Amino acid sequence: MKEKLAGTLLMCAIVPLAVISYLFIVIVGTFGNVARVRQGVRALDHFVNATLFNGYAWESLSSHAWREKDKKWAKIVIKLTDKFQKDHCKRANKREQPIVDLVLKKKLHQQTVGKQL
Repeated sequence: MKEKLAGTLLMCAIVPLAVISYLFIVIVGTFGNVARVRQGVRALDHFVNATLFNGYAWESLSSHAWREKDKKWAKIVIKLTDKFQKDHCKRANKREQPIVDLVLKKKLHQQTVGKQL
């Protein structure tokens, strides 16, 4: 119960900030210095991967797609990203897989809020 309450309260604070951040990314990314918004885009990528594609919060959608390359949705992502950068998903996975392995090995993905240690 504590985890659900904490999550709800946290989302009430984060969602409005996320909307403002998204607008910032669009405006500054279009008219300003792209380097400034790169980390925000990366965070949004991880958010979409974790929520819509049931992936890990610390992994990009591209890396996740490469791990799941036999699934229909992953094939679409891989094909789409290959139009912009050849082997993008493969390279993303090569870069991120050690992080995924470490987090799982150390059990850093397990529940912390409301759990007795």
